[in-house]
Amino acid sequence: MAFALALAMPTFAQKNKAENSATGSSAKIQLTKEQKAAQKEMAQKTANHPWRGKKVAYFGDSITDPNIKASKVKYWGFLQEWLGITPYVYGVSGRMWNDIPRQANKLKAEHGDDFDAILIFIGTNDYGNSTPIGEWYSETFDTVRVARNKQPSQVVNRRHRHFVMDKNTLKGRINIAMSKLKQMYPTKQIVIMTPVHRAFFSLGDTNVQPDEMYENARGLYLDDYIQAIKEASNVWAVPVIDLNSLSGLFPIYDAGAQMFNKMDTDRLHPNDAGHARMAKTIMYQLSALPCDF
Repeated sequence: MAFALALAMPTFAQKNKAENSATGSSAKIQLTKEQKAAQKEMAQKTANHPWRGKKVAYFGDSITDPNIKASKVKYWGFLQEWLGITPYVYGVSGRMWNDIPRQANKLKAEHGDDFDAILIFIGTNDYGNSTPIGEWYSETFDTVRVARNKQPSQVVNRRHRHFVMDKNTLKGRINIAMSKLKQMYPTKQIVIMTPVHRAFFSLGDTNVQPDEMYENARGLYLDDYIQAIKEASNVWAVPVIDLNSLSGLFPIYDAGAQMFNKMDTDRLHPNDAGHARMAKTIMYQLSALPCDF
């Protein structure tokens, strides 16, 4: 079942109030001038945000999955708190781009057309599992009728592109997913987000993933997958939020690992601070995009 959590998640103010009650403290929290200014800026920024109060479906992997405990609040939870977005969450740990059609089918079964937009945040496992990049198109040489400059039409030979629908390559998987979504939801806003930087992850001896400075078994780097996902923006006429660059998350160095789950074993999954940073980046980027049409 998707998570529609609009009333379930307490705000930070509610959490602070609950903590004060639990400790018997009735003192009011005194905010600094900088904190008050930050609150005022956030209130002004979100008051007329085009995504305020909307219903948004989230497709993705472990970073979106509500069952992953690396963070107590996910990026979509912060967006819910700040913008009042109702989240329908379908991300599942370990999934790749070939799972997006399944997530789309589940959204359709549970909510039909009663939502406003879809955010897709997936791709790091395509790199981790060494999925080939592939091609967007194949080409044939076909005949087609054309007419120009008020001359009679004629049949000519021209190159003809076709989408590659290959479930075994990244670009083929994106083509399959976006072809389905563009036909299933032709009027909905669909936004793709690139995977964030990643470093060492280990979940026991049977799941050890080196950092992104190593090539995968296909001889490809994470950058190659990021580039392909960004290209999807023009191929499929969808906005792409480049979280890989814009979020600032960089766990390669110890200094940046503070925004990830565990310094020694999990620099793949952001913690609360990492998710808050992603969420703020997403919120500002979405302010320039319509949620519905």
